[in-house]
Amino acid sequence: MEFRHLPVLCRETVELLNVRPDGIYLDGTVGGGGHASEIVKRLSENGRFIGIDQDPEAAAAAKKRLTPLGKNVTIVRDNYRNFESVLDDLGIGEVDGILLDLGVSSHQFDDGERGFSYRFDAPLDMRMDTGREKNARDLVNSLSEAELTRILRDYGE
Repeated sequence: MEFRHLPVLCRETVELLNVRPDGIYLDGTVGGGGHASEIVKRLSENGRFIGIDQDPEAAAAAKKRLTPLGKNVTIVRDNYRNFESVLDDLGIGEVDGILLDLGVSSHQFDDGERGFSYRFDAPLDMRMDTGREKNARDLVNSLSEAELTRILRDYGE
């Protein structure tokens, strides 16, 4: 399935990021590259863009979409919580802006195999990083009622 996701408030978000042509920008949840493509279009040849996503399909889609837009585009498959080590590995000490579009993308809901939606008769999966060992079905069937209650209470929004 082709990775398709329409970013919400794309123009407004990128305008508020106030992209400088020679700046360095990090998108910690690059997804299909919707917001990112608008950022990259505003960069000069001296600008730099780093996109991070833990979803392998999203990272591949972003790389395919963004690489032709500029030679200073780097896509890294990781979790945005590791952005400091990603930047360290790239030799980048600071950035001019960070974008985090948090949540599940429409692509993840629309792909029944991903197990994010009740619309499809498919196993409950819900992994952002499909390489991770445990999926939602494993957790629901192995955790105690108290632990499931805690997870839903703390992270259910």
